[in-house]
Amino acid sequence: MRGPGGRPAVDVRTLTRVLFERLAELPPDAPERERVRAALIEVNIPLVRYAATRFRSRSEPMEDVVQVGTIGLINAIDRFDPTRGVQFPTYALPTILGEIKRYFRDNVRTMHVPRRLQELWVQVSGAMEELTVLHGRAPKVPEIAASLRIPEEDVRACLDAGRAYNAASLEAAQEHEGGLALLDRLGYEDSALAEVEHRDMVRHLLVQLPERERRIVMLRFFANLTQSQISTELGMSQMHVSRLLARILTRLRTGNSWED
Repeated sequence: MRGPGGRPAVDVRTLTRVLFERLAELPPDAPERERVRAALIEVNIPLVRYAATRFRSRSEPMEDVVQVGTIGLINAIDRFDPTRGVQFPTYALPTILGEIKRYFRDNVRTMHVPRRLQELWVQVSGAMEELTVLHGRAPKVPEIAASLRIPEEDVRACLDAGRAYNAASLEAAQEHEGGLALLDRLGYEDSALAEVEHRDMVRHLLVQLPERERRIVMLRFFANLTQSQISTELGMSQMHVSRLLARILTRLRTGNSWED
């Protein structure tokens, strides 16, 4: 496949097309068919490796994934019809990916997925392969749903289930997050959030108080002064401060406006 100096001797797509043309010329029982078929597999192995890289984050060895993808490649070669005018990589890639996904679904899944979704996923993945070949691109959820005549919600549930293979540890470092563990990036509940609404209501009520009463509240609950210290600060008896505080707090609790 390489010429002098390591340059490609022939384009892979061109060679694939030529091999398929030769395969079409041969009768079913011709011994040469197996050699041509083997050449097609060898030429397109890089396509399998490309597809396998999409699953490099999984725990399975990459060579095992490539072997599974090669089964998809062989199936694609056996089913491919050059007369349809579709490039072989466009046709083969969904088949290869589908074979790899089935492998993960049936053999290495550690997350529990309902049987109904597992069975429906077979239909969804098959429809995705057919629509990809038909449109030359990845199909959208509405297109898959229309093809299978099922609700879009079911398609989305299947796509989510198809990606659920392994449970990740919260303490495991994430390479793409600078080594931080998932636990380090999770948010936490701020206990002060529950008081936000209350503080806003109190602020609204405080501005309605007369200046003297508002000052008493500020001195008592924000400056943390005692009633005795407040009485000295304002020049009134401690008993009077006590009565005013009781009246103020009653108004604040009921949310009523201040009445003289």
